[in-house]
Amino acid sequence: GYTHRHHTFFEMLGNFSFGDYFKQDAIAYAWELVTKVYGLPKDRLYVTVFEDDDEAEELWRKVTGGGTDRIFRCAAKDNFWQMGDTGPCGPCSEIFYDFGPESLEPGEQDAPFPTQISRYVEIWNLVFMQFNRDQEGKLTPLPRPSIDTGMGLERVVAVIQNQSRNYDTDLWTPLFDAIHNVTGAKPYGASMGDKVDVAYRVIADHIRCLTFALTDGVVPSNDGRGYVLRRILRRA
Repeated sequence: GYTHRHHTFFEMLGNFSFGDYFKQDAIAYAWELVTKVYGLPKDRLYVTVFEDDDEAEELWRKVTGGGTDRIFRCAAKDNFWQMGDTGPCGPCSEIFYDFGPESLEPGEQDAPFPTQISRYVEIWNLVFMQFNRDQEGKLTPLPRPSIDTGMGLERVVAVIQNQSRNYDTDLWTPLFDAIHNVTGAKPYGASMGDKVDVAYRVIADHIRCLTFALTDGVVPSNDGRGYVLRRILRRA
């Protein structure tokens, strides 16, 4: 409730390939979806690749039809995905949407891309699962490399509806209206500093999380994931 884009629960969209298509098709599918299906303007989109992934940069350059001015190489911290210290892993590419300089928060003006987090918002991460890491840290190519992508529904909806803040979209309006009707509090005003507006976001976000979790069979309890729900319910 205290930021524009953080949630207790978020819905993840994605596509997967287990030994079928790989990097070339995944990148082509992603670009087609965001530019042709969703209709996002190309001049607002930026891409990151792992610093050693020449193949990904070349594929992005071809599919976007431009140079490398919108393609940035980043270190493993941001662009190399792994489940743990060992096991399947690989480089990734992130797609960012630029909300423009007018969306910058104070203190971000001189920060480099992509750390101006109120302006450049990551909407999709494409993981190229192509290695297995052993206990010594050695990377061995997988016999059947795979694709695992994750796109945040809340962020994509905000972009499509031309809203720089997730909570200003129609995913949340019905929840805010219901809270207003039940509590009699003043209507939601979208302020980031007003305590009542913060409470609206906390309650709406936590109710959403609890609803999905309960539907999946998780219930509040004294330990494990159940205790997480208990804490969320208590805070709401």
